[in-house]
Amino acid sequence: MASEGREGEHPSVTLFRQYLRIRTVQPKPDYGTNPRLSSILLNSHTDVVPVFKEHWSHDPFEAFKDAEGYIYARGAQDMKCVSIQYLEAVRRLKAEGHHFPRTIHMTFVPDEEVGGHQGMELFVQRPEFQALRAGFALDEGLANPTDAFTVFYSERSPWWVRVSSTGKPGHSSCFIEDTAAEKLHKVVSSILAFREKERQRLQSNPHLKAGAVTSVNLTKLEGGVAYNVVPATMSASFDFRVAPDVDLKAFEEQLQGWCRAAGEGVTFEFAQKWTESRMTSIDDSDPWWAAFSGVCKNMNLTLEPEIFPAATDSRYLRVVGVPALGFSPMNRTPVLLHDHDERLHEAVFLRGIDIYTRLLPALASVPALPSDG
Repeated sequence: MASEGREGEHPSVTLFRQYLRIRTVQPKPDYGTNPRLSSILLNSHTDVVPVFKEHWSHDPFEAFKDAEGYIYARGAQDMKCVSIQYLEAVRRLKAEGHHFPRTIHMTFVPDEEVGGHQGMELFVQRPEFQALRAGFALDEGLANPTDAFTVFYSERSPWWVRVSSTGKPGHSSCFIEDTAAEKLHKVVSSILAFREKERQRLQSNPHLKAGAVTSVNLTKLEGGVAYNVVPATMSASFDFRVAPDVDLKAFEEQLQGWCRAAGEGVTFEFAQKWTESRMTSIDDSDPWWAAFSGVCKNMNLTLEPEIFPAATDSRYLRVVGVPALGFSPMNRTPVLLHDHDERLHEAVFLRGIDIYTRLLPALASVPALPSDG
């Protein structure tokens, strides 16, 4: 019975659950009164990551709501909740007859979960995006299991690196020298030693968050054709997430050094290499941050500014000069994006609408800035 919805369920929750039922596995309301000012952009992505249905307590596309009010679905946290919260907040403000100096646009984009290369990365180069004249953007954040709300002002740069090693092949019964595996092992060991150093740096400093250090994981090993044949080539693939304060040129030189130290015939190539890391100001003198944080302070919301540990579409907005904050108003909620049994409590969802209903008037009323032209 709980899955079907209790009688008198809040219509915003009903709309949220309907949106969650749309299988999206891998609109621009305008009420600005001063078109000379840059606009506010509310961005969200419509796609979600795949599921392993056998590990879920409920059908991940049913939007099942249990008796306690938890809504189970892929996208419940990432990020269909925010999409509907935007819509409901704007609906509420329009119904109340509010008008603001700055126009508010909402964008619902595809492909974020596969890098955004066919979504926001292309969109920001289009004339349709330029016509929005975006001056500030809100995008996705993460849940926070404490009473606080996390807000992200930057993010790490994804570097997907494939290291290839060539060496002498032969019969596997022999002690062959200078094999591809030996040399690849040296590179893998160097990178994993770096990983351990960064892990210890994070764990030893309680003031550091995951986004402030560089992470790396070995994600793929390839090579070989048979048990009894020493392969001539082997490769290892790594997912680096490089902290925004890292000297990228020096870091790439470090990669080159690890490969050189392993011996001849060891090279690397990038499957993805983001080098345009940007930070949105969270200084109290910044008008956008002052408006955002001021509302949160008035609502007694505790903010925890952080660097996003992964990648979102915010990076594409920041690189074209649009300051963006990643914010999903989900406190007292475990971080379950991409996880089995992803869920969100309806009370947290509904409170998020209240928060956006307060945030949007403040952001859309920021006075004219030099950047407005």
